[in-house]
Amino acid sequence: MKSSFWYGLGSLLLLAGPLHAQRLAGAWQGVETDAGDPRYYPAVLRLQGKDANLFGVLYQEVGSQPSTTVTFQMEGARSSAKLQLKHVRKLNETGGSYRSYWCVGIIAFTYDAALEKLTGHATYRPVGDCDHGTFTFYRVKLKSAATVKAGAASALRVSGRDVRWFADAELKKPLAEGNIYQTKLSKTTTFYLTQGFYPSAEKIVTPVTITVTGKAPATPPRRAPTPPPAPTDAAKATPPVAAAPPAASAPVVLPTVLFRQGTAELLPEASPALDRLAADLRAAPALRLRIAGHTDRLGEPGKNQVLSEQRAEAVQAYLVKAGVPAARLEAAGYGDTRPLHPSPDVRNRRVEVEKLP
Repeated sequence: MKSSFWYGLGSLLLLAGPLHAQRLAGAWQGVETDAGDPRYYPAVLRLQGKDANLFGVLYQEVGSQPSTTVTFQMEGARSSAKLQLKHVRKLNETGGSYRSYWCVGIIAFTYDAALEKLTGHATYRPVGDCDHGTFTFYRVKLKSAATVKAGAASALRVSGRDVRWFADAELKKPLAEGNIYQTKLSKTTTFYLTQGFYPSAEKIVTPVTITVTGKAPATPPRRAPTPPPAPTDAAKATPPVAAAPPAASAPVVLPTVLFRQGTAELLPEASPALDRLAADLRAAPALRLRIAGHTDRLGEPGKNQVLSEQRAEAVQAYLVKAGVPAARLEAAGYGDTRPLHPSPDVRNRRVEVEKLP
Protein backbone atom coordinates (compact mmCIF):
# COMPACT_ATOMS: atom_id res chain seq x y z
CA MET A 1 0.00 0.00 0.00
CA LYS A 2 1.16 3.54 -0.63
CA SER A 3 3.38 5.08 2.01
CA SER A 4 5.28 8.31 2.52
CA PHE A 5 8.39 9.02 0.48
CA TRP A 6 10.30 9.08 3.74
CA TYR A 7 10.75 5.53 4.85
CA GLY A 8 11.38 4.14 8.27
CA LEU A 9 11.79 0.72 9.68
CA GLY A 10 9.02 -1.80 9.08
CA SER A 11 9.08 -5.42 10.14
CA LEU A 12 7.60 -8.73 9.13
CA LEU A 13 6.75 -10.89 12.13
CA LEU A 14 6.52 -14.57 11.28
CA LEU A 15 4.30 -16.03 14.00
CA ALA A 16 4.06 -19.58 12.68
CA GLY A 17 5.60 -21.94 15.18
CA PRO A 18 9.22 -23.08 15.44
CA LEU A 19 11.31 -21.10 13.01
CA HIS A 20 13.86 -23.85 12.49
CA ALA A 21 11.16 -25.81 10.61
CA GLN A 22 10.55 -22.97 8.14
CA ARG A 23 12.50 -22.36 4.98
CA LEU A 24 11.20 -19.07 3.73
CA ALA A 25 13.89 -18.12 1.23
CA GLY A 26 12.55 -17.86 -2.29
CA ALA A 27 10.24 -15.78 -4.47
CA TRP A 28 6.73 -15.05 -3.17
CA GLN A 29 4.04 -13.59 -5.44
CA GLY A 30 0.85 -11.98 -4.23
CA VAL A 31 -1.14 -8.88 -3.46
CA GLU A 32 -1.90 -6.30 -0.78
CA THR A 33 -5.49 -5.19 -0.19
CA ASP A 34 -7.33 -3.04 2.31
CA ALA A 35 -10.89 -3.73 3.44
CA GLY A 36 -11.76 -0.05 3.19
CA ASP A 37 -9.97 0.66 -0.09
CA PRO A 38 -11.07 -0.57 -3.56
CA ARG A 39 -7.48 -0.43 -4.80
CA TYR A 40 -5.11 -3.38 -4.76
CA TYR A 41 -1.35 -3.69 -5.02
CA PRO A 42 0.35 -6.69 -6.74
CA ALA A 43 3.52 -7.53 -4.83
CA VAL A 44 6.62 -9.71 -5.01
CA LEU A 45 8.77 -10.61 -2.00
CA ARG A 46 12.19 -12.14 -2.76
CA LEU A 47 14.09 -13.55 0.21
CA GLN A 48 17.56 -15.10 0.43
CA GLY A 49 19.64 -16.62 3.18
CA LYS A 50 18.71 -18.86 6.08
CA ASP A 51 15.77 -18.17 8.34
CA ALA A 52 18.17 -16.87 11.00
CA ASN A 53 19.49 -14.23 8.59
CA LEU A 54 17.17 -13.32 5.71
CA PHE A 55 17.57 -10.44 3.28
CA GLY A 56 16.01 -9.44 -0.01
CA VAL A 57 13.62 -7.00 -1.69
CA LEU A 58 9.92 -6.15 -1.56
CA TYR A 59 8.36 -4.89 -4.81
CA GLN A 60 4.88 -3.38 -5.13
CA GLU A 61 2.91 -1.72 -7.89
CA VAL A 62 -0.50 -0.07 -8.05
CA GLY A 63 -3.14 -2.35 -9.53
CA SER A 64 -4.19 -1.16 -13.01
CA GLN A 65 -1.27 1.31 -12.87
CA PRO A 66 1.84 -0.88 -13.36
CA SER A 67 3.95 2.23 -14.04
CA THR A 68 3.59 3.26 -10.36
CA THR A 69 5.96 1.05 -8.36
CA VAL A 70 8.28 0.89 -5.38
CA THR A 71 11.10 -1.47 -4.36
CA PHE A 72 12.52 -1.71 -0.83
CA GLN A 73 15.66 -3.43 0.36
CA MET A 74 14.81 -5.77 3.25
CA GLU A 75 16.92 -7.58 5.80
CA GLY A 76 16.48 -9.10 9.24
CA ALA A 77 17.50 -11.63 11.83
CA ARG A 78 15.76 -14.30 13.85
CA SER A 79 15.16 -13.98 17.57
CA SER A 80 13.94 -16.75 19.85
CA ALA A 81 10.28 -16.14 19.06
CA LYS A 82 10.01 -14.23 15.80
CA LEU A 83 11.62 -13.28 12.53
CA GLN A 84 11.91 -9.56 11.81
CA LEU A 85 12.68 -7.91 8.46
CA LYS A 86 13.43 -4.20 8.22
CA HIS A 87 12.91 -1.77 5.35
CA VAL A 88 16.58 -0.82 5.00
CA ARG A 89 16.18 1.69 2.17
CA LYS A 90 14.12 2.47 -0.88
CA LEU A 91 15.91 1.13 -3.94
CA ASN A 92 13.65 2.44 -6.66
CA GLU A 93 10.36 4.22 -7.24
CA THR A 94 8.48 5.03 -10.45
CA GLY A 95 5.33 6.93 -11.35
CA GLY A 96 5.04 8.86 -8.10
CA SER A 97 4.27 12.52 -7.54
CA TYR A 98 4.96 15.01 -4.76
CA ARG A 99 1.57 14.10 -3.25
CA SER A 100 1.99 10.32 -3.35
CA TYR A 101 3.42 8.10 -0.64
CA TRP A 102 3.91 4.43 0.32
CA CYS A 103 2.85 3.21 3.77
CA VAL A 104 5.33 1.67 6.20
CA GLY A 105 4.79 -0.17 9.45
CA ILE A 106 4.60 -3.70 10.84
CA ILE A 107 3.22 -6.78 9.05
CA ALA A 108 2.42 -9.89 11.11
CA PHE A 109 2.53 -12.99 8.88
CA THR A 110 1.36 -16.56 9.31
CA TYR A 111 2.90 -19.33 7.20
CA ASP A 112 0.95 -22.26 5.75
CA ALA A 113 3.53 -24.90 4.81
CA ALA A 114 1.02 -27.13 2.98
CA LEU A 115 -0.05 -24.34 0.63
CA GLU A 116 3.27 -22.43 0.71
CA LYS A 117 1.29 -19.35 1.63
CA LEU A 118 2.11 -16.24 3.65
CA THR A 119 -0.80 -14.23 5.04
CA GLY A 120 0.03 -10.87 6.55
CA HIS A 121 -1.88 -8.20 8.44
CA ALA A 122 -0.21 -4.79 8.33
CA THR A 123 -0.49 -1.97 10.85
CA TYR A 124 0.90 1.19 9.28
CA ARG A 125 2.17 4.42 10.71
CA PRO A 126 -0.62 7.04 10.60
CA VAL A 127 0.54 9.06 7.59
CA GLY A 128 -2.20 10.27 5.22
CA ASP A 129 -4.73 7.44 4.81
CA CYS A 130 -2.31 4.73 5.96
CA ASP A 131 -3.89 2.41 8.53
CA HIS A 132 -4.14 -1.31 7.74
CA GLY A 133 -3.51 -3.73 4.89
CA THR A 134 -3.67 -7.45 4.17
CA PHE A 135 -0.94 -9.32 2.27
CA THR A 136 -1.38 -12.70 0.59
CA PHE A 137 1.66 -14.41 -0.95
CA TYR A 138 2.18 -17.82 -2.58
CA ARG A 139 5.30 -19.48 -3.89
CA VAL A 140 5.83 -22.33 -6.33
CA LYS A 141 7.50 -25.30 -4.68
CA LEU A 142 7.69 -28.96 -5.66
CA LYS A 143 5.47 -31.06 -3.38
CA SER A 144 5.86 -34.47 -5.05
CA ALA A 145 9.02 -36.56 -5.41
CA ALA A 146 11.97 -34.86 -7.12
CA THR A 147 13.15 -38.20 -8.54
CA VAL A 148 11.08 -40.48 -10.78
CA LYS A 149 11.71 -43.62 -12.79
CA ALA A 150 12.27 -43.36 -16.50
CA GLY A 151 9.16 -44.09 -18.52
CA ALA A 152 6.89 -44.30 -15.47
CA ALA A 153 3.63 -42.35 -15.33
CA SER A 154 4.32 -39.51 -12.88
CA ALA A 155 2.04 -36.92 -11.29
CA LEU A 156 4.25 -33.89 -10.63
CA ARG A 157 2.63 -31.70 -7.95
CA VAL A 158 3.56 -28.15 -6.94
CA SER A 159 2.19 -25.41 -4.71
CA GLY A 160 1.12 -22.01 -6.02
CA ARG A 161 -1.97 -20.36 -7.49
CA ASP A 162 -3.03 -20.53 -11.16
CA VAL A 163 0.19 -22.35 -12.06
CA ARG A 164 1.41 -22.55 -15.67
CA TRP A 165 4.02 -25.09 -16.82
CA PHE A 166 6.50 -24.34 -19.61
CA ALA A 167 9.27 -26.35 -21.28
CA ASP A 168 11.56 -23.32 -21.70
CA ALA A 169 12.73 -20.37 -19.64
CA GLU A 170 11.47 -17.95 -22.31
CA LEU A 171 7.90 -19.24 -21.67
CA LYS A 172 7.25 -19.90 -25.37
CA LYS A 173 6.46 -23.62 -25.01
CA PRO A 174 3.44 -24.08 -22.71
CA LEU A 175 2.82 -27.59 -21.38
CA ALA A 176 -0.01 -27.51 -18.85
CA GLU A 177 -1.94 -25.50 -16.27
CA GLY A 178 -2.72 -26.34 -12.66
CA ASN A 179 -0.89 -27.73 -9.64
CA ILE A 180 -0.54 -31.26 -11.08
CA TYR A 181 1.16 -32.24 -14.34
CA GLN A 182 0.77 -35.83 -15.50
CA THR A 183 3.71 -36.92 -17.65
CA LYS A 184 6.26 -39.64 -18.49
CA LEU A 185 9.92 -38.64 -18.55
CA SER A 186 12.85 -40.40 -20.18
CA LYS A 187 15.59 -38.06 -18.90
CA THR A 188 16.22 -35.46 -16.22
CA THR A 189 14.09 -32.43 -17.12
CA THR A 190 13.70 -28.85 -15.92
CA PHE A 191 10.28 -27.21 -16.11
CA TYR A 192 9.66 -23.46 -15.81
CA LEU A 193 6.61 -22.41 -13.80
CA THR A 194 4.72 -19.14 -13.34
CA GLN A 195 1.72 -18.07 -11.26
CA GLY A 196 -1.31 -16.18 -12.52
CA PHE A 197 -2.10 -14.94 -9.00
CA TYR A 198 -1.90 -11.13 -9.33
CA PRO A 199 0.95 -11.06 -11.86
CA SER A 200 3.02 -7.90 -12.01
CA ALA A 201 5.80 -6.37 -14.07
CA GLU A 202 8.20 -8.11 -11.67
CA LYS A 203 7.72 -11.52 -13.29
CA ILE A 204 8.68 -14.68 -11.39
CA VAL A 205 9.75 -17.81 -13.27
CA THR A 206 10.49 -20.78 -11.00
CA PRO A 207 12.57 -23.65 -12.41
CA VAL A 208 11.68 -27.13 -11.14
CA THR A 209 14.06 -29.97 -12.00
CA ILE A 210 12.92 -33.60 -11.96
CA THR A 211 15.70 -36.19 -11.83
CA VAL A 212 15.04 -39.35 -13.86
CA THR A 213 16.68 -42.65 -12.92
CA GLY A 214 17.01 -45.89 -14.87
CA LYS A 215 16.05 -46.48 -18.46
CA ALA A 216 12.63 -46.46 -20.01
CA PRO A 217 11.41 -49.94 -20.97
CA ALA A 218 12.00 -50.81 -24.58
CA THR A 219 9.00 -50.31 -26.82
CA PRO A 220 8.04 -53.58 -28.53
CA PRO A 221 8.06 -53.44 -32.33
CA ARG A 222 4.74 -52.62 -33.84
CA ARG A 223 3.03 -55.38 -35.74
CA ALA A 224 0.99 -54.78 -38.82
CA PRO A 225 -2.66 -54.69 -37.84
CA THR A 226 -4.69 -57.77 -38.70
CA PRO A 227 -7.43 -56.83 -41.12
CA PRO A 228 -10.89 -57.35 -39.65
CA PRO A 229 -12.95 -60.23 -40.97
CA ALA A 230 -15.38 -59.46 -43.73
CA PRO A 231 -18.80 -58.62 -42.29
CA THR A 232 -21.53 -61.19 -42.60
CA ASP A 233 -24.82 -60.42 -44.27
CA ALA A 234 -26.44 -60.00 -40.84
CA ALA A 235 -23.76 -57.56 -39.74
CA LYS A 236 -24.16 -55.54 -42.91
CA ALA A 237 -27.85 -55.16 -42.18
CA THR A 238 -27.25 -53.90 -38.61
CA PRO A 239 -26.09 -50.26 -38.38
CA PRO A 240 -23.17 -49.66 -36.01
CA VAL A 241 -23.95 -48.30 -32.53
CA ALA A 242 -22.07 -45.12 -31.55
CA ALA A 243 -20.02 -45.39 -28.38
CA ALA A 244 -21.26 -43.36 -25.44
CA PRO A 245 -19.10 -40.30 -24.65
CA PRO A 246 -17.00 -40.54 -21.49
CA ALA A 247 -18.51 -38.95 -18.40
CA ALA A 248 -17.23 -35.42 -17.81
CA SER A 249 -16.31 -34.04 -14.42
CA ALA A 250 -18.32 -30.80 -14.38
CA PRO A 251 -18.24 -28.35 -11.45
CA VAL A 252 -21.01 -28.94 -8.90
CA VAL A 253 -22.57 -25.96 -7.12
CA LEU A 254 -23.05 -26.26 -3.34
CA PRO A 255 -26.28 -24.22 -3.07
CA THR A 256 -26.50 -24.14 0.72
CA VAL A 257 -22.86 -23.19 1.29
CA LEU A 258 -23.37 -19.46 1.81
CA PHE A 259 -21.44 -16.62 3.45
CA ARG A 260 -22.19 -13.42 5.27
CA GLN A 261 -22.36 -10.63 2.71
CA GLY A 262 -18.97 -9.15 1.90
CA THR A 263 -17.08 -11.67 4.07
CA ALA A 264 -15.66 -15.20 3.97
CA GLU A 265 -17.58 -16.21 7.13
CA LEU A 266 -19.64 -19.36 6.52
CA LEU A 267 -23.29 -19.23 7.54
CA PRO A 268 -24.57 -22.00 9.88
CA GLU A 269 -26.70 -23.56 7.14
CA ALA A 270 -23.50 -24.47 5.26
CA SER A 271 -22.49 -27.09 7.84
CA PRO A 272 -24.78 -30.03 6.82
CA ALA A 273 -23.65 -29.95 3.18
CA LEU A 274 -19.96 -29.61 4.10
CA ASP A 275 -20.22 -32.40 6.69
CA ARG A 276 -21.68 -34.72 4.03
CA LEU A 277 -18.96 -33.70 1.57
CA ALA A 278 -16.26 -34.40 4.17
CA ALA A 279 -17.77 -37.84 4.88
CA ASP A 280 -17.79 -38.65 1.16
CA LEU A 281 -14.14 -37.59 0.85
CA ARG A 282 -13.10 -39.68 3.85
CA ALA A 283 -14.84 -42.68 2.29
CA ALA A 284 -13.01 -42.19 -1.03
CA PRO A 285 -9.35 -41.55 -0.09
CA ALA A 286 -8.21 -41.30 -3.72
CA LEU A 287 -10.63 -38.49 -4.56
CA ARG A 288 -9.20 -34.97 -4.95
CA LEU A 289 -11.27 -31.81 -5.33
CA ARG A 290 -10.86 -28.26 -6.58
CA ILE A 291 -12.91 -25.80 -4.51
CA ALA A 292 -13.84 -22.71 -6.54
CA GLY A 293 -15.17 -19.49 -5.00
CA HIS A 294 -17.29 -16.97 -6.91
CA THR A 295 -18.84 -13.55 -6.19
CA ASP A 296 -21.58 -11.39 -7.65
CA ARG A 297 -20.74 -8.40 -9.85
CA LEU A 298 -21.06 -5.86 -7.05
CA GLY A 299 -18.12 -3.75 -5.93
CA GLU A 300 -14.57 -3.66 -7.25
CA PRO A 301 -13.26 -6.61 -9.31
CA GLY A 302 -10.00 -6.70 -7.36
CA LYS A 303 -11.77 -6.99 -4.01
CA ASN A 304 -14.18 -9.58 -5.44
CA GLN A 305 -11.22 -11.68 -6.60
CA VAL A 306 -9.67 -11.71 -3.13
CA LEU A 307 -13.04 -12.42 -1.50
CA SER A 308 -13.71 -15.39 -3.79
CA GLU A 309 -10.32 -16.87 -2.90
CA GLN A 310 -10.94 -16.37 0.80
CA ARG A 311 -14.32 -18.11 0.53
CA ALA A 312 -12.83 -21.10 -1.25
CA GLU A 313 -10.11 -21.28 1.41
CA ALA A 314 -12.77 -21.12 4.17
CA VAL A 315 -14.46 -24.21 2.72
CA GLN A 316 -11.07 -25.91 2.38
CA ALA A 317 -10.27 -25.15 6.04
CA TYR A 318 -13.65 -26.55 7.13
CA LEU A 319 -13.02 -29.83 5.28
CA VAL A 320 -9.47 -30.13 6.64
CA LYS A 321 -10.82 -29.63 10.17
CA ALA A 322 -13.35 -32.40 9.41
CA GLY A 323 -10.54 -34.85 8.69
CA VAL A 324 -9.81 -34.42 4.96
CA PRO A 325 -6.05 -34.13 4.18
CA ALA A 326 -5.17 -30.69 2.82
CA ALA A 327 -3.14 -32.27 -0.01
CA ARG A 328 -6.38 -33.59 -1.51
CA LEU A 329 -7.95 -30.13 -1.78
CA GLU A 330 -7.13 -27.25 -4.09
CA ALA A 331 -8.72 -23.82 -3.55
CA ALA A 332 -9.21 -21.27 -6.32
CA GLY A 333 -11.11 -18.01 -6.71
CA TYR A 334 -12.65 -16.56 -9.86
CA GLY A 335 -14.08 -13.32 -8.47
CA ASP A 336 -17.02 -12.02 -10.47
CA THR A 337 -15.83 -13.39 -13.83
CA ARG A 338 -18.15 -16.43 -14.01
CA PRO A 339 -21.69 -15.41 -12.96
CA LEU A 340 -24.49 -17.95 -13.48
CA HIS A 341 -27.27 -15.36 -13.34
CA PRO A 342 -27.63 -11.66 -14.27
CA SER A 343 -26.28 -9.48 -11.44
CA PRO A 344 -27.23 -8.72 -8.78
CA ASP A 345 -28.21 -12.24 -7.71
CA VAL A 346 -27.27 -13.97 -4.45
CA ARG A 347 -26.87 -17.25 -6.34
CA ASN A 348 -23.71 -15.89 -7.97
CA ARG A 349 -22.07 -15.78 -4.50
CA ARG A 350 -21.42 -19.50 -4.56
CA VAL A 351 -18.87 -22.25 -4.07
CA GLU A 352 -18.38 -25.08 -6.56
CA VAL A 353 -16.42 -28.32 -6.27
CA GLU A 354 -14.84 -30.24 -9.13
CA LYS A 355 -13.09 -33.60 -9.25
CA LEU A 356 -9.36 -33.33 -10.01
CA PRO A 357 -7.51 -35.92 -12.12
